Amino acid sequence: MLRYLKSMNMSGQMYLFDIESNAKPASSTTFIDNMKLPIHRWFRYSAGFSAEWVKHTIKKYSKTNSIILDPFAGSGTTLVAANELNVPSIGYEKHYFVHRLANTKLHYSVNFNHLNKLYQKIISQSQSDRFDFEAQPDLLKRCYSPEVLEKLVSMKNNYFQAADNTIESEILWLAITAILRSSSFAGTAQWQYVLPNKTKRNVLDPIEALNQKLNEIIGDIQLFNKRNISPLANILNHDARNRLTNYDNTFDILITSPPYPNNYDYADSTRLEMIFWEEITGWSDLQSKVRNGLIRSCSQHSAAEKIKLEAILENPLLIPIKDELTKVCRKLEKVRLEHGGKKTYHTMIAAYYCDLAQVFVSLREVMREGAIICFVIGDSAPYGVYAPADVWLGKLAVAAGFKSWFFEKTRDRNVKWKNRKHSVPLKEGRLWIEG
Repeated sequence: MLRYLKSMNMSGQMYLFDIESNAKPASSTTFIDNMKLPIHRWFRYSAGFSAEWVKHTIKKYSKTNSIILDPFAGSGTTLVAANELNVPSIGYEKHYFVHRLANTKLHYSVNFNHLNKLYQKIISQSQSDRFDFEAQPDLLKRCYSPEVLEKLVSMKNNYFQAADNTIESEILWLAITAILRSSSFAGTAQWQYVLPNKTKRNVLDPIEALNQKLNEIIGDIQLFNKRNISPLANILNHDARNRLTNYDNTFDILITSPPYPNNYDYADSTRLEMIFWEEITGWSDLQSKVRNGLIRSCSQHSAAEKIKLEAILENPLLIPIKDELTKVCRKLEKVRLEHGGKKTYHTMIAAYYCDLAQVFVSLREVMREGAIICFVIGDSAPYGVYAPADVWLGKLAVAAGFKSWFFEKTRDRNVKWKNRKHSVPLKEGRLWIEG
């Protein structure tokens, strides 16, 4: 029995707690503090930024009838923050697995009795099927002991039988998803890549981990209900490069963080979870099932598409930065041949800025005149060749019809050069755009 459910059912009391907001606005480009915040902490999605900074920004700029937009919603940081302030918001997220995670975090009307019934079904032990460890996907065998994987697979199979398309069912799906890392002995890099050759000491039993996560989720939902927080946010499985129809001139505040052009593979970041849930069978599925709808920010994506550099550079949307971009891409085209991986950074960089140019064109249609827009961004230097994200994105925004831009640096990146591929200092910060 879940502790919070037991307390609520027997005494009528709900376990409640409060967290005071004390995050500094300058921490906008970091996500780590979110893991202490209700709702945000349900799933650790490293590619994000400070929820407290988002609330600070909404409070500062929102007016009566303001509507917030986040075209790269990720796990829902901006949307949950807007909910906390009872401000309507809409987000786009094309990664279907991450979209499902975020959508689950936006609903706070939960039948705890039904949740508990589903939970009991999921943790029940079935003796009907003999577990075959060797038949499991290779990545799972490299990340779990036979005993732990048997428990997790039992949970999964029970979930498939019990799932009933309710929000309670989705919460249990998220909770199981969220414990897959804590129940694994495999190491995990900062950006969520799985490192099966590295091990960690603290490994939670799946049942214990699920109990802890569900108690956390229930407590957070009760807190939001006590605060009368309305679920006004909506997340769409939409590609930010495409115009959102029926929303022209709708939004007056935009807060987002697009993928950085730094070769982080967003499709791969949830490969462990998607393989566990049988969404994909392995690496080869990532391109066709996930990457195809994402911004081209990694060389795996550009290589799979076999992008022709000349064709990208001739796109008229890139005219404002064509000379600078061409110089960088041509240099990368040569430099990459000097490296063992010969990664296609030259086409990745070109495709990335072409994609963001299209995003700005699409956003111009839905943003109101005078809108406040903030992109949390970071620059990059693949193979040591510097690409100034702030300048190039600012120019592309103005070319799309926005009035002006300026960049506010929040921190330095890549300044600890031990074991680095290059020694080019990078920065991260906020690109402010006036609508």
